[in-house]
Amino acid sequence: MNMMSHTELLAAATVSDPRWAAVAARDARFDGQFFYSVKTTGVYCRPSCGARPARPENVTFHASAAEAERAGFRPCKRCKPDQAPLAEQQAALVAGLCRFIETAERAPTLEALAQRAGMSPWHLHRVFKEVTGLTPRAYGAAHRAQRVRAALGRSDTVTDAIYDAGYNSNGRFYEESDGVLGMTPTAFRAGGVDTDIRFAIGQCALGAILVARSERGVCAIALGDDPDALARELQDRFPQARLTGDDPAFDRLVAQVVGFVEAPARGLDLPLDVRGTAFQQRVWQALRAVPSGETVSYSDIAARIGAPNAQRAVAQACGANPIAVVIPCHRVVRNDGALSGYRWGVERKRELLQREAAA
Repeated sequence: MNMMSHTELLAAATVSDPRWAAVAARDARFDGQFFYSVKTTGVYCRPSCGARPARPENVTFHASAAEAERAGFRPCKRCKPDQAPLAEQQAALVAGLCRFIETAERAPTLEALAQRAGMSPWHLHRVFKEVTGLTPRAYGAAHRAQRVRAALGRSDTVTDAIYDAGYNSNGRFYEESDGVLGMTPTAFRAGGVDTDIRFAIGQCALGAILVARSERGVCAIALGDDPDALARELQDRFPQARLTGDDPAFDRLVAQVVGFVEAPARGLDLPLDVRGTAFQQRVWQALRAVPSGETVSYSDIAARIGAPNAQRAVAQACGANPIAVVIPCHRVVRNDGALSGYRWGVERKRELLQREAAA
């Protein structure tokens, strides 16, 4: 039987280490978790380094950059492992630009933002969208939408609120008002006045279920243990809207939703009245494309909407989802497959997934 040489033993030990797979794949997800050094070059690198692959027998793993330097290795000039990872640098840069957009009296142009960041407009546009999930223009519009909602509650007139929020003209705002507010500015300012919402509360395998619909479509589906609490939550959300319950015709819609919860294979296709930011809308749309019986991770959804670094924002959008079941945020799990939080309770999430898997 042939004995393995020392070099072969070193190579075998390195290849058997799970960190070697990350280095071989140049997997940026492991950047910052460990570093590796190459004794033939005297440098240490990030797992994602694009330098020529090293032979495994020449590689040593380190828990930190400091540890690698104490062992006598110098930082690679290509991946710069002694600096913050590129993703962190870009996130910090974009965060600064977001604050700049939020505090600017007028929406800054892409060229002005690029000059401030020291990038080309094309590069900045791509990086900004990767980090936030939105273009700089869309981010500015979403922020103005938040400002106008707040301003409508404190300004003396709708016109004052529009200009306080950073719109250059009444006309520009009114062109966007339906998407921004879901109703006219006057109705929004009055807490949903002149908005008719019909609702009903039923019972399903997951407890009490509330379904509400405006003239535009279903605007709320909520699950809970206390029917009265569900009704109060709807009233708090639309304090001045005309809420109508006990409608026998509307009960059929509730029965349709309950039937879907009990037997997911039936499917459910309803017109929706969903009001949220541009980013939330993109997340919710991606969620509706996930087939029943399947699950995805937050990073999967982030990748599908073209924002691979926006997992946390995706999770927040899932938490803000106002329409249970139809926008299936219950199908989002952690990267390891474990259940994450759910607005209507993790046990309900588990039950929904089990029913869908068995359908």
